Amino acid sequence: MRRQVSGGSLMLWLMFCWQTLGETCHLTKHRYGPVAIDTPSYDPCNDYTSLDQPWRATNETGGSKCDDYFNGTGWYRLLYNGTSVRMPESCVNRFRCGTDITLWLNGSHPQIEDGIVTRGVCGDSGSYCCYYRSTPIQVKACPGNYYVYKFAKAVSCKSAYCADVSTIMPASTTTLAISTELTTTPNPDITVSAECKDKFTPKCGEDLFNQLEKITAQVLPQEVVVKYLDMVLNTQEQLLKVETRSEKLASYGNTVLNRTEKLVSTLVKPAETTDSVNISLKGLDIQVFAVGPKASLKKIPQISMNDTQMDIDLIQISKNNNGSAAVAFLSFSNMASMLKPSLFNSTANTVKTMMSIVVSATLPKTTNTQLTKAVNFTLKHNQEMDPNGTISCVYWNKMEWIVDGCYLLQTNSSHSVCSCVHLSTFALIMQTNPPSDYSDPLLELLNTVAVAVGLLFLSLSLLTFALCRQHLRVNAAPLINLCISLFLAHLLFLLTQTFLQYIQTNQMLCAAMAGVLHFLFLSAFVWMFFEAVLLLISVKNLTKIRSKQKEVLSWKYLIVIGYVIPLVVVGVSVGLFPDGYGSERCWIKTDRYFVWSFLGPVCFILTFNLIFFFFIIITLRTTMTALNSDISQIKQMRILVFKTLVQIVILGCPWILGFFVNGSKVLEIVFLFLNSQQGTFIFLVHCVLDQEVRQQYRKWLNTFCQVM
Repeated sequence: MRRQVSGGSLMLWLMFCWQTLGETCHLTKHRYGPVAIDTPSYDPCNDYTSLDQPWRATNETGGSKCDDYFNGTGWYRLLYNGTSVRMPESCVNRFRCGTDITLWLNGSHPQIEDGIVTRGVCGDSGSYCCYYRSTPIQVKACPGNYYVYKFAKAVSCKSAYCADVSTIMPASTTTLAISTELTTTPNPDITVSAECKDKFTPKCGEDLFNQLEKITAQVLPQEVVVKYLDMVLNTQEQLLKVETRSEKLASYGNTVLNRTEKLVSTLVKPAETTDSVNISLKGLDIQVFAVGPKASLKKIPQISMNDTQMDIDLIQISKNNNGSAAVAFLSFSNMASMLKPSLFNSTANTVKTMMSIVVSATLPKTTNTQLTKAVNFTLKHNQEMDPNGTISCVYWNKMEWIVDGCYLLQTNSSHSVCSCVHLSTFALIMQTNPPSDYSDPLLELLNTVAVAVGLLFLSLSLLTFALCRQHLRVNAAPLINLCISLFLAHLLFLLTQTFLQYIQTNQMLCAAMAGVLHFLFLSAFVWMFFEAVLLLISVKNLTKIRSKQKEVLSWKYLIVIGYVIPLVVVGVSVGLFPDGYGSERCWIKTDRYFVWSFLGPVCFILTFNLIFFFFIIITLRTTMTALNSDISQIKQMRILVFKTLVQIVILGCPWILGFFVNGSKVLEIVFLFLNSQQGTFIFLVHCVLDQEVRQQYRKWLNTFCQVM
């Protein structure tokens, strides 16, 4: 049962949201100790550049190629017409490999268990095979029977690294059998209807998933699998745009997982030794590793991608399957939007936060999938840890996240290691206590009174502007619309937090309220910016002080600009991140840097308003110094200076204090007071201190007294 937020906590919640946004601008300290975790190390087998250049072949003659562009940082894999080859391990005659001086590996290639090794490089002079000695290079054997090299700059111009075409492995009987299966196994033609291309609906996604379910092939070419996976990922992206219900998204997430794992299983091919497939798509990374009966693995392989790693005893699993086994490791960067952390049911009333990407592990085409020992997953945290939060290793079970069979092995500030006795879909979820409701009675009372007073004076200001239009300056549109935006924003936020427990039950309504609040607050800041510009223009024209300001820009254009800008920001935000609205407090979510859709424009406006303010103060000081001893002029200037100082509150500059509260009770009270009283200061400057408006007030008062 969520606690209801009292009506007077509006500005407290504004400050809470502002501080939450501000936390993205600095790092916080944590109490987590320096736990030693074997974080996923960089594996060049997953990050290399292919060199498929036929001129490098040892049987090629002529040419003057030069490998002087290598800088010893990147890794490369040698190919010949799409097939892996390796560097020669013995002397290559001159004028081969498309160059003059042929470079070959002075030493043997390593085994997989050797890791990265350093080898010398020699070049033939015609009379001495290793006359030219180039800078040593690094070599690593990769699963799948290929090698990667970290090439250094060539020994001299007209020298290049060779590719030994004699190392191309001839096609085996197994490979030929697979090829036959690929060409003879019928598969449905996956199509997308014209209607779905024009306008995507959930039915379009379900139709695609049904077509993929009918695939019967055991093995598919990698390019076909990639094509189908792109369809699945695109469907997932479209579903996130049209569906907001957590239960429905979870159901779609199940289907995405199932179809993806089915497609990935078709990448597994029979292997005599080892075979590896790596695929990287937008939103999905895949690594498939298979071992055959002739594999010579001496230690448990580490399957790693990006910032994740899996340790699985594939050696023993293969022994339980007549020497053959395969494991698929998948990393989903956007699956948390479907399998939401709120679907983790715990006994305590806590706020759940996804702390890692979602990963899946399966044993495709493996008969005996019984694990011989627990599998360890090392997952990188995707955001800062809360020192008071609790991390849980969870796995996805149909429609919810649960912890059965998984536990947290160790953790530090950047990574956590989970140990699980089964394979499934896994993630890290952090639980934190709900934000406190600021139970300080004095602060609560101050906040309630301040918000009520602010709304009252905003109402009086709008009433005055409506009845005294002829006494206002010509271009009063920014001021009036500022009052309207502030009034609606404060009132809507007040109503949202008062009835929060009822609004949260409807996710769509919660997201809609957050979007409207985003629009209203941005509108208020845009009108603050316009007010600052008009004030700057007014002060620059002090030599001709008039009771009415000349209209700078038509109020019609100002209104269009003042509301179109925030509308565009909100529209673009929804387009880029449809799930960005509707947090626990029905406000902007803070993940994926979505907060900058509010924080960015606000920081921009506050920065310029502060610059304008300092320029105005300097201009006023210069003007007062230049005045003669005319008492009336000096008095008029002092009133103008006072009104300008008060104007800094109207321009929203006290919002900057939100970055510096950090538990300070004094700054907290100042922040709450100033930002809740923008309407009060507007009424003071533009109504009470305006001579013509005061005269109108006296007329109304006299009329009222006469009537009474």
